[in-house]
Amino acid sequence: MPENTRISDYILYIAYLNNKLAKFFEQQKPYIFCKKGCAKCCKNGEYPFSNAEFNFIMIGFSKLSKEIQDSIINKIQKIKREKNQQGYTYECPFLINDECSVYEFRGIICRSFGLMSINPNGLSKIPFCAFEGLNYSNVVEPETKLISSEKYKRLGNVPEPLAYNVGYEFLTSKNIEKNFKINFGDKKPLIDWFK
Repeated sequence: MPENTRISDYILYIAYLNNKLAKFFEQQKPYIFCKKGCAKCCKNGEYPFSNAEFNFIMIGFSKLSKEIQDSIINKIQKIKREKNQQGYTYECPFLINDECSVYEFRGIICRSFGLMSINPNGLSKIPFCAFEGLNYSNVVEPETKLISSEKYKRLGNVPEPLAYNVGYEFLTSKNIEKNFKINFGDKKPLIDWFK
């Protein structure tokens, strides 16, 4: 963990975050089509991770069988060999058979993905999976890439599709650090934490 951060404080924050996110996902249930084994969100990204998150995920890694650890290490080495530019995207090395091998230890971006979020400019951001027939696809208009009020009305008496302040920048902000007495430390793509 980064300086001044105890694992117990980080775990308390994750418990708080999980509870908050569970409520948001429940409120948006008519629009959420995540299911075990889908893993579209784990197959092509940069996965921002703070130092605290990386240390936590490595605790989960240490609990895995040697066989799975070796598989993850091989994936990391392959990604590192193939990485040749800024903004490189890749499959998360912890994804094994379309399931997260360290699910309880996953990063913050992994926990919040799938909800509509509010970006730093205050605008709603629809998750990319909406354009692949998943979350919010039943109310998004593919041509405009916006929520369609017409599609929403056709669903009948369901809660409104909402965006939440669950962007990575907000969930790892200085205010969160202060309120939970944690220090996230440096932030960079997950693969860059591996030497």
